[in-house]
Parts: sequence; C-alpha cells; structure tokens
Amino acid sequence: MIKKIITTLILSLLINFPVYANKDSVKDGFISKNVKPLKKDFNIQDPEKKIILIYNHGQNENDSVKDCAWISMLRNHASLIDQEVNGKKIMVYNLCAGKLRGDMSTKSDSNPKGKDWWYLKPQPKIYKGKHILDKRVEANLELIEKFVTLGVPRKQIFITGHSCGGLTTLLFMTRYPEKVGGGISYMQACFGKLSHRLKVKKVGIEKAMEKFRKKDQGPHDLRQKMNDEIKNNLKVPVLAFTHPKDKYEGLLSDWLDEIPGMKRIVISEDYKINGKSCKRKGSDWDEPIKKGHDMDTGLCFQYYNPEILNYIASRIK
Repeated sequence: MIKKIITTLILSLLINFPVYANKDSVKDGFISKNVKPLKKDFNIQDPEKKIILIYNHGQNENDSVKDCAWISMLRNHASLIDQEVNGKKIMVYNLCAGKLRGDMSTKSDSNPKGKDWWYLKPQPKIYKGKHILDKRVEANLELIEKFVTLGVPRKQIFITGHSCGGLTTLLFMTRYPEKVGGGISYMQACFGKLSHRLKVKKVGIEKAMEKFRKKDQGPHDLRQKMNDEIKNNLKVPVLAFTHPKDKYEGLLSDWLDEIPGMKRIVISEDYKINGKSCKRKGSDWDEPIKKGHDMDTGLCFQYYNPEILNYIASRIK
C-alpha cells in the first residue's frame, strides 16, 4: 500500500512539473536564435561589426557550481541575436562556470574533503582567498581578452547575468570597467532567499540583516563586503533589473539606487509585464512564471528589449 502511494506521488510530480532534461541544458559557447549551441571555434566574421553579450548563468548560494544555463534562461537573450545597434550585430555567448570552486571549498589540509564553505562546521567567519564569484569574474576577463585578440572592440563586449551571474556582472563592472562596453544585471543575488527567509517586509532591512549576521556571520559579512565594493567603486553606467517579490534580494536591492549612473528598472507588477502574464519555455515544455526571481526568463520580458538595446547603443556610440 505504501509503495503504491509513493508511486502515485512520483507520477503526480512528473505530470505537474516540467522535467528539465539534459536536452534543456546549454553548453558553453555562442548560441543561435533558437538557443542551440553553435560550433565553438571562435570564428567571428567581421568582428569589428559585432556586439557580444556574455551571459553568466545563476547558481545556488554555494561556493561551487556544477550546472550551466538552461534553454528557458537564454530565450530572451537569444531574441537579441542579429539585432543591429549602430550598424553592428549582436551575438550571445553562454559562459558556463563549469566546475569552478572557491578557494575555501577546495581540498586542503583544513578541508580535506573539499566540503563547500557554506557547510563547514564551524563555519569560518572570514572568507580567505578567492570566492567562486571572484573566479567567475576572472573567467569573464579571460574570455573578453580572447574576443579582443580576435578583433572585437572592447566597447562592443557586454557582461550580462542572472542571479549569481547578475552579481558577477556588478562585480566585474566594478573591478574592470575599462575592459568592456557595459553590464546588464538581472535579479542580482547569491546568498540565498534572504528577502523571504528573513521576513524583510515585516521586520525591515536593519533587523533582518542583524538576524542574518547572528546566524550566518561569514556569509553576511562576505555579502556586505561585495555590496560595499560595488556601491563605493562602481563608476560606470550599468543597467539592472529587480523585482520586489524576488525572494532572494527583492526587498534588499534599494542600495543600487545610490550608485551614480546606475539605471535600475523595478518590475512592479506581480508576475506580469505590461499587463501580460509571463511564461518561460524549455525545449518541449512551458510553464507560467510564479516567482519574482524568474521574471527575466519569462517570454514577456522581451518587452524590455528596447531598453536593453538603447543601453547598448548609449555605450558603443
């Protein structure tokens, strides 16, 4: 009887939730308009007439990453491919973080099993060495230099990213603003569902952060260090999208407005854009968007393509 109940529950889950099969994952490299990987040979025709958007996917809050991007995440970026801005055509490169690990999550004498920093007991209060986001920033820099050697002008290369990839974008634009034309961040976050878990709407930001630091001092201080670095040192215009119902950083994103030149767009509707409900689409499935954190993956997000194109145009002129 119990076995039958378990089987019924599993079948129910399979019916009601899309299965993100391996065919939905997208490998590292350039993609086509239908989100198919292109041959990874870096053969860019007329590089001086190309604009390259480097997409940085999200990850969980851990100090390591195994996954890459999914088709549903990249559809909106793919819709920009071959669009012309000032006579130059857009290309999109999906940059996989691969098997990157932060220094404190790598095997060492103090961490012989290479356990993720988030789960070390006791958890270190200070992060020593390079965090995974630092390494993701460096991976972007390495890729950009390759594009430049192939003839793509720096000002025509843009860093973009969702969630942890969005925070990677902001860190890159803070540290290496002269290396690219600009950056576009979507729902920046990389420290868990803080807005929801800490009940920011109910208790306010100050009390929520006090609770966070009391429970997880290491992650709290690292997050604050990164945010302060961005807030105090980002000097070039960046385009950022946030949503107040994003359970990660939705109600913790107002500090972005304090950065000179930052253009922040707050998606104010619940799970709609311009009055239209959002869906995201995989290889052979689609589903309604029901999370603020996922709004930039919904097809209706293409409503903002003109804003994105105008930002790119303003940076390459």
